Amino acid sequence: VRLRGVSINRGAGDCHGTSSRLQANSPDRGNQGGLALTLTNNLGNALRTLGEREGGTEHLREAVAAYREALQEWTRERVPLDWAMTQNNLGTALQTLGERESGAERLREAVAAYREALQEWTRERVPHWWATTQNNLGEALAALGERESGTARLEEALAAWKACLAAAASVWPAESVESVRANCDKARAEIARRSAAPGS
Repeated sequence: VRLRGVSINRGAGDCHGTSSRLQANSPDRGNQGGLALTLTNNLGNALRTLGEREGGTEHLREAVAAYREALQEWTRERVPLDWAMTQNNLGTALQTLGERESGAERLREAVAAYREALQEWTRERVPHWWATTQNNLGEALAALGERESGTARLEEALAAWKACLAAAASVWPAESVESVRANCDKARAEIARRSAAPGS
């Protein structure tokens, strides 16, 4: 269910309406600088998609760099919704990169990016993207939990997925809702297994 990246001016599906709202809240949109930043964000999405389809990490690293470049100008103070969108996009790239690398640093960075996005992509303002980012956060935390001992990360993942379901259960496609619920069940089972392990 992970939202793999939001492109501005995307013309299909649920993203279109939200992208239009994001444009309406972006004071720089329509001038040359705003266009350049739009292209930088969309370049990041293209690189991320290419990186997902190919092996290795080169294009994913380039996507991360593109999103971070966009964030230098798309600040939270100037364009909060575009800033949140790009933080989410950064999180998806970092998460995919982290899943391919050893260690956990990229996954931690992904978690941080998703949490930043949620500061402005609130449930009241953009409930669809809030729910989707909560799901993304849950996936990143679960991936991190697989590489760490204890249950703290898994419990955080479960909380994120529950938050997602609170907003999405009645509006998302049934298949997507069931996928999130299945993730919740897996997290609960793993938490129970680790909690019952000797020495836990």
